[in-house]
Amino acid sequence: QVDALLLSALTLLWPGASAAYAEHTVVDQAVLAAKRQAPHSAAFVNAVLRRFLREREALSAAALRDPAARFNHPLWWVERLTLDWPQHATAILQGANQHPPMHLRINARRMTAPEYVARLAEQGIAALALGAQCVTLHEPCPVSRLPGFAQGEVSVQDAAAQLAAPLLLGHGLGPGSRVLDACAAPGGKTAHLLELADLDVTAVDRDAVRLQRVSQSLDRLRLRGRTLCADAADPQAWWDGTPFDAILLDAPCSASGIVRRHPDVRWLRRASDLEAMALTQDRLLDALWPLLRPDGRMLYATCSVFKCEGQDRIDAFLQRRHDAGVARRPASPGHLLPLPDNEPHTNRAAIASPGDGFYYALLEKLAV
Repeated sequence: QVDALLLSALTLLWPGASAAYAEHTVVDQAVLAAKRQAPHSAAFVNAVLRRFLREREALSAAALRDPAARFNHPLWWVERLTLDWPQHATAILQGANQHPPMHLRINARRMTAPEYVARLAEQGIAALALGAQCVTLHEPCPVSRLPGFAQGEVSVQDAAAQLAAPLLLGHGLGPGSRVLDACAAPGGKTAHLLELADLDVTAVDRDAVRLQRVSQSLDRLRLRGRTLCADAADPQAWWDGTPFDAILLDAPCSASGIVRRHPDVRWLRRASDLEAMALTQDRLLDALWPLLRPDGRMLYATCSVFKCEGQDRIDAFLQRRHDAGVARRPASPGHLLPLPDNEPHTNRAAIASPGDGFYYALLEKLAV
């Protein structure tokens, strides 16, 4: 209790913190709280906070010399980003501490993004269309305020995540094409595929609770797809032997590209987790590739900015599989960094409201 109290008070007293409370008020209220919850620590709390105020400039400067404190990320995370993206690591780390934008995906079966922006304006919600289906809100709002949400006209999905379905469908899958969405929960990409084309989609996930969210999303959007609770890495237990025309592998990863939406992720992960994740990603790639028909395509995706979960995995896979190649049309975006200007690393146009960090590789099965 005392530790939490001190952390809360020091946060309010930190240089640059919101001036919602006067300094003497913060100290006074912290001491009063200590007297109620831990009476023997009240004098200690008072002494710590008053000393911090006297030495605030020197103490904060000393603390910020530590990269973990300056960026609010574990040191190993800072070091890996610096190794992977030496020119962009600082911007990525700083961006991870900012509020993320709220992006919407407009159901292509109902309307276009510009049409929905006009509907939002009628409700007093300012927004900008980023493409045929993507909209960014000037200010986030509850989904209950979004017109047509309950009727399946719109979903919440980050702009970078919205690239998956068009990439996989870019080579022209016909009606009824068999598509596997592996590790599909919570189902945003599954729904997007079905919004764009009349496909025979099977969404597989090993987590039964999370898989329910896929079904709920499809029901809300009035879309039809098949869900299957199974381990995608063990297809012998569930595959019927009929090859798929396309596979979307949204592989489990560190989630290092979405930490601004899930700030606790950075502290829950350990450096050793990346090796375990890489093994899982390799296992999924190797297990699912045989399920793909000749000339079929697989889209490998992770919401990670670490190269060991992106380009490194695909480079290793291409070394193992002589019947695998990188599709040229549409070109794979590769690593998408959560920065406004992504051009040096992607084919995605820079936008004022950058998407999350992602990695995409579109692979095609070659005749050998």
